[in-house]
Amino acid sequence: MDYRFHLAKRMLVNKKGSLIGAVLAVSIGILVINVNFVIFQGIYDAIVRDMTDYRFGDIYVYDEERSTIQKSDIVFINWFERIPNVEAVTPRLEASATAEARIFGQEHEKFNVPVLGVDPISDIRASSIHTTVGDGQYVYARNSIVVGESVASDLGGCSQGASFMSGGTDPTITGDRGQDECIGVQVGDSVKLTITDQWGIDQKKRFVVTGISGTAGGQGFDRSVIIHIDTLRYMLDRSGESKSILVRLKEPKNIDDAVQIKNQFLIAFPNDNLKAETIEESAESTLSGFRSGIAMINLIGYFGMGSSAFAILTIQMMLVNSKTREIGIMRAIGARRKDILIIFIMQGMIIGAMGAGAGTALGLGYTTYAKITKMEFQGSLALEVNYNWKKIGETAFLAFILAMIASIYPSYRATKKQPVEAMRTV
Repeated sequence: MDYRFHLAKRMLVNKKGSLIGAVLAVSIGILVINVNFVIFQGIYDAIVRDMTDYRFGDIYVYDEERSTIQKSDIVFINWFERIPNVEAVTPRLEASATAEARIFGQEHEKFNVPVLGVDPISDIRASSIHTTVGDGQYVYARNSIVVGESVASDLGGCSQGASFMSGGTDPTITGDRGQDECIGVQVGDSVKLTITDQWGIDQKKRFVVTGISGTAGGQGFDRSVIIHIDTLRYMLDRSGESKSILVRLKEPKNIDDAVQIKNQFLIAFPNDNLKAETIEESAESTLSGFRSGIAMINLIGYFGMGSSAFAILTIQMMLVNSKTREIGIMRAIGARRKDILIIFIMQGMIIGAMGAGAGTALGLGYTTYAKITKMEFQGSLALEVNYNWKKIGETAFLAFILAMIASIYPSYRATKKQPVEAMRTV
């Protein structure tokens, strides 16, 4: 067995160019798939994590036909809180805003910005938005406001502003600063909101900035303002109404439990036109395009591995043709057909092992770098790197098997050469 392996290795070494090409073909295919498994799946998992923590919870309830849930949220909250597996429930209300920044008492710019209304007591238990407040503290009173970093900067005239469109009425936000140079809105400053309620009447209220929110994952709360939900309800004249209800389950979380609770809720309120989704369902509908992208990249990786198998077959056929005389000599001195077959199959195994090893090492190296450096997506979403060792191992093994299979036909061709005929070949 040793001499056959030695011969197989020597034949490949003598064809270094072909060997390097075959190994690269295998390793690139594995690299693409492994990076996809870890990086792109990590991005998907991070988005789902942020959706759960900031926007949707484990179960997300909203009205299918209207912009708000018009029945009092107390009814639904009380129902969910009776379920043993439910940790917390919180209502949300949303509106859009036109922010008006003033510099030295004069209008500087206008831009649209979302306004989020929360119940601070229940929201802290049901979501993680409060953890994004790096300066100051979360909403705690009806006249307090948390301002996203980008909005704080824009209100201070520190940027050119931008447009962020969302449904709802159009409040006007004015940040009041003195003659200071541009430093952005800070904790303790006052911010005025002018909101047009559902009847078309402007409602104005001045708030105290109690916190500045950093980037909340990929959900963009750095470009929002957050106020007490009862204050927003009052200004919009939508008493007791909510945009959505977020439900957080107790740890450990179980998908089947979420589905069961969701179904029980829909059965309990059949006439309210409410839609309830688990986070998996919300992610599937929201990120369907992203999932398709992951599948497409996987397909490219597998196509690359298939191409590498074809490349190995071609290289092996070239080796068989170039080693015809050596094959004849080996046959003449007593080598069996089986020995010739094993030698060339071993060549495929060597190529497969080297390609699988190199591709896996490169993939793990890149993903490790992403994990250590806390690589971000779109400048805001911290990549969640989780190694799927099963899939990584399966990919390497598949590449190895494909390389070995690709060597079978050339190996068979080598065994069919007659000793005398082969030795005559120059």
